[in-house]
Amino acid sequence: MSIKNNIEQVLSRINTTKVQCGARQPVQLIAVSKTQPLNKIVDAHNNGITQIGENKIQEAVEKFTKKDVPRGLKKRFIGHLQSNKINKCLQLFDTVDSIDSLRLIKKLNKKAGDLGKTIPALLEINTTGETQKNGFDPEDIDAILASLSFENIAVCGLMTLGPSSKKTTETRMAFKRLRDLKDEINRQAEGPPITELSMGMTGDLEIGIEEGSTMVRIGTGIFGERQAPQNKRNNN
Repeated sequence: MSIKNNIEQVLSRINTTKVQCGARQPVQLIAVSKTQPLNKIVDAHNNGITQIGENKIQEAVEKFTKKDVPRGLKKRFIGHLQSNKINKCLQLFDTVDSIDSLRLIKKLNKKAGDLGKTIPALLEINTTGETQKNGFDPEDIDAILASLSFENIAVCGLMTLGPSSKKTTETRMAFKRLRDLKDEINRQAEGPPITELSMGMTGDLEIGIEEGSTMVRIGTGIFGERQAPQNKRNNN
């Protein structure tokens, strides 16, 4: 199936879910293009995709420094960001959707200030408690609230990953926990409310939307199976 048909199918799933569950929130479609070549990104953009997510800095360098990168494409960083890659990340990406610690946001804020930028961002929350995953502990409300106060990082929402088990009940619980956390933050925070919830991927976008997602991150549902990496080096 073509990328065009895949996009149409994903949009149909989003719209059908919204109708069936009565969801009224807008849902943004983020195409996750990790391991996919630039020509597939161009194809997706030509068929209506305006936002893509990448999770490796070096891979993004190889793609986004080419002259045929579509103009107006919003590039979102969605992976674990190492401190020594912050400068390059802020040069390449429009948003950072995976800020996973107070330590990281402090460093991002300083570098963004040095560049004279204000960076839109999401906080990554580990709602499943799995030790192999990054993210703020949802119980650490003080650190999360502190992350909303930085001058050069404009936190507009939260992001999470579903459980590795893929069990529907556990996925729904993780997504509901993110929605509840957003509500709690907005009760306690003094500034503007956060509005975005990035949760739901190809296999569980329906659950994400049912639980209030405003962004779904779709990789294989748009591009097909991931391309095998050319080498095994760590290219974050």
